[in-house]
Amino acid sequence: MKITVIGIGYVGLVTSTCLAEVGNDVLCMDVDVNKVNILKEGGIPIYEPGLVGMVRRNVAAGRLRFTTDMADSTKHGTIQFIAVGTPPNEDGSADLQYVIAVARAIGQHMQEYKVIVDKSTVPVGTADKVRATVQEELNKRGMATEFSVASNPEFLKEGSALDDFMRPDRIIVGTDDARALELMRALYVPFHRNHDRLIVMDVKSAELTKYAANAMLATRISFMNELALLAEKLGADIEHVRHGIGSDPRIGYHFLYAGCGYGGSCFPKDVQAMQRTAKEYGGELRILNAVETANERQKEVLLDKITARFGEDLSGRNFALWGLAFKPNTDDMRDAPSRVLIKGLWARGATVTAYDPVAMTETRHIFGDDPRLKLTDTPMSVLEGADALVIVTEWTTFRAPDFTAVKALLKEPVIFDGRNMYEPREVRAAGLEYFAIGRP
Repeated sequence: MKITVIGIGYVGLVTSTCLAEVGNDVLCMDVDVNKVNILKEGGIPIYEPGLVGMVRRNVAAGRLRFTTDMADSTKHGTIQFIAVGTPPNEDGSADLQYVIAVARAIGQHMQEYKVIVDKSTVPVGTADKVRATVQEELNKRGMATEFSVASNPEFLKEGSALDDFMRPDRIIVGTDDARALELMRALYVPFHRNHDRLIVMDVKSAELTKYAANAMLATRISFMNELALLAEKLGADIEHVRHGIGSDPRIGYHFLYAGCGYGGSCFPKDVQAMQRTAKEYGGELRILNAVETANERQKEVLLDKITARFGEDLSGRNFALWGLAFKPNTDDMRDAPSRVLIKGLWARGATVTAYDPVAMTETRHIFGDDPRLKLTDTPMSVLEGADALVIVTEWTTFRAPDFTAVKALLKEPVIFDGRNMYEPREVRAAGLEYFAIGRP
């Protein structure tokens, strides 16, 4: 099947590569010449485990190509995936200008039937806007070409996106058009051969499903973070509570880990967009208002623990950070708790030395050459002379450190753990002070 994917960001590149992997002829289009050139030269503009090898394999096989030519990309694919960004506006609503621009361009170039698929995370009603935009451009050209618009939201986790796409929990397709559904079913057959994972619904329900899924997961995280703060006051252990409630099959263990807040490209943006959508229709999502408020507060918890231990004036102190990305196995630092912590430490006079396995380049892009931030090549080197170690991201490489060596390198034997990676008794047995989230 000939497929076009417009937008070579995280979702677009993973989608196009995985579709090519099962034998489709995929053409990726993006207006960013630099990004396209990087891909043509064998690199990739994002970090995702295993992606670079899969991209190179499919490019070599001739199944995956890249272009900046909208006319060529429109001509190529019977199915046209829109996978461009939908960044938040100042009021929290999703910015659809790039989605609409792509729809307009498709309408300006298409000569035959197309299925136009919203892969980007978009508010309910976006498919109607895409349909109207394409039709408007066809009318200008005096064309009566048929087309369909469908919703096919992505459910990819950064760090495990290839596995999520190749072995999906579910495939949501929103369409009322039989011809479009037949093509979408055929496209996804290789991804659910052992049992049918494709769920068909109307377009608006599909659009809402994506937002609802992310909002639910964000709610679980904020709920556990709120419980963790209460556990600290009560002298309870949030890890014991997590095991106790997670063993209930109605609840389960996923997304029940207390920490220093969620970030990334999805949860913060999608929670805000859902709130904005509700307001546009005269409603209010009170739970999501609380979820967002709790999360913003949680990003301050590590700083509160640090100032409680060392005082509000941190002048002359240096803090070692393990982890900068918002989660492991990605270099994404959008709305990452580390950014809040670093700025908070700076505001109180401290400096920061940090290490992250893959997010160092992105960190330099965000903070530039600020002398208050030093990046080092190994996790142990950040500890030398630091007043304390602060763990912000739960990378595997941080799971089993030599606590005796950690203590020897630190100026003061103190660890602040924003991800509850260690057993408090083990850390304290090594002679270190240990401050976690919701643990006594």
